[in-house]
Amino acid sequence: MTSKPQSLASGLPRIAIIGGGSAGWMTAAAIINATKGVASVTLVESKQIGVVGVGEATIPPIKLFNQMLGIDENEFVRATNGSFKLGIEFVDWSRKGQRYFHPFGTHGRDFDSVPLYQYWLRERQRGDDTPLDAYSMAWEIARQNRFSPPAKDPRLVQSTFDYAYHFDTIQYGQFLRKYAEARGVSRQEGRVVDTRRSEAGDVAAVLLEDGRRVEADFFIDCTGFFGLLIEKVLETGYEDWTHWLPCDRAVAIPCESVGDLTPYTRSTALEAGWQWRIPLQHRTGNGYVYSSQFISDADATDTLLTNLDGRPLADPRPLRFTTGRRRKFWNRNVVALGLSAGFMEPLESTSLHLIQTGINRLLALFPGTGATQREAAEFNRLTAEEYERIRDFLILHYHATTRIDAPLWRYTANMAIPDSLAWRMEHYRATGRLVSPGTELFLNPSWMAVYAGQEVELDGLDPLATASPVDGAGHLAGLRRVMGEATAPVPDHQAYIERFCKAET
Repeated sequence: MTSKPQSLASGLPRIAIIGGGSAGWMTAAAIINATKGVASVTLVESKQIGVVGVGEATIPPIKLFNQMLGIDENEFVRATNGSFKLGIEFVDWSRKGQRYFHPFGTHGRDFDSVPLYQYWLRERQRGDDTPLDAYSMAWEIARQNRFSPPAKDPRLVQSTFDYAYHFDTIQYGQFLRKYAEARGVSRQEGRVVDTRRSEAGDVAAVLLEDGRRVEADFFIDCTGFFGLLIEKVLETGYEDWTHWLPCDRAVAIPCESVGDLTPYTRSTALEAGWQWRIPLQHRTGNGYVYSSQFISDADATDTLLTNLDGRPLADPRPLRFTTGRRRKFWNRNVVALGLSAGFMEPLESTSLHLIQTGINRLLALFPGTGATQREAAEFNRLTAEEYERIRDFLILHYHATTRIDAPLWRYTANMAIPDSLAWRMEHYRATGRLVSPGTELFLNPSWMAVYAGQEVELDGLDPLATASPVDGAGHLAGLRRVMGEATAPVPDHQAYIERFCKAET
């Protein structure tokens, strides 16, 4: 492969991505695709340094990322031992013995100026104990272990759900590496041992263990928790959110697949945190996210091993983290993406999404070869807002609980919460209304799913719902009937994969 020129007439900066894994190769693939192969992109990674490999469960926008790259869905699922995901089942979060589903999509479709969920709340107050899940097409399909893509006709109830994927993130990184290298990205194998800075203070080059020097105009830090450039070199600083999201460790292990291939992720609240279960074609991913304040590492590992569905396929892998974000995501000529930018625990499967949106913002504000302070300020503003709004949604899961059986849950139920979340919860408790500060990842249906599932109690209802003469109960009953009829022809999840995207190994 011919080497890239040191400068390009296009005016694009030379890009060096430090670190591979999902973050590095997603970034490389996106930049080389967006620039039609014109950009000079070098990715430096070392086989000596492992990747975290978390983020095996995703949310629907990942489909847009793959589509942007022109990736065929079935080819991608086949290459990553993937399966489909219709949402997340939460077990024991509000109280032991209680379950609910956070679906991808809506609960039915509004049939009046009053939102459908308000009629559900009204019937709830009148004594109807039907859960909100019963009006979710995603859950109707998921609970029967079925799957097919949603209908395109918006008049059909089959169009009211969405989906994402479960997949092996290491295989995804390998898949994107082939994509990126085929389009001109240069990969350099080696461990970074030092850096060089310009007189202005920007990063000018990284030095590899064997003496090679990789120069660039702009660097993207994908070095994970270590934050080699953004933190170790530029000393950007970190905003710690552990007082709101106290889980600071995890232990992960894959096990043999047992039983049906469920088209959803499961999150089960345990004594000192929660356990994930992510079904792939070739195995099931498991992990215990926990607070070291309330359980030892050894006990957390024993708890996870006790709760596996099948035989372990590897040794338990420990992770340590601090939930929060960098004070700047773009500092000088370095942008941090992935875990080097911050860490939001994987409760709502946002890890890969934050990489994706970071890439989208970078492309929208792509630097030239001159000063970038204006673009950096906007990138940092938008990214901080996204992290903080996701943070509040995650805190809601912990705070809205009635569990008193363990110290963690007593702490989170009684802790002070951010003003931004308190404002939203006050509105909901007063009238069942859903308010938002602006553009955000999790929209009203997601907030409503958690409010209802975590059994957040209300003081009253929207006056329009209270006064409405509409037969809400009749409409809701009709919706359930139509959903049941629409689900009958949907194929089994395993059968769908066998037909369209079965992995070769």
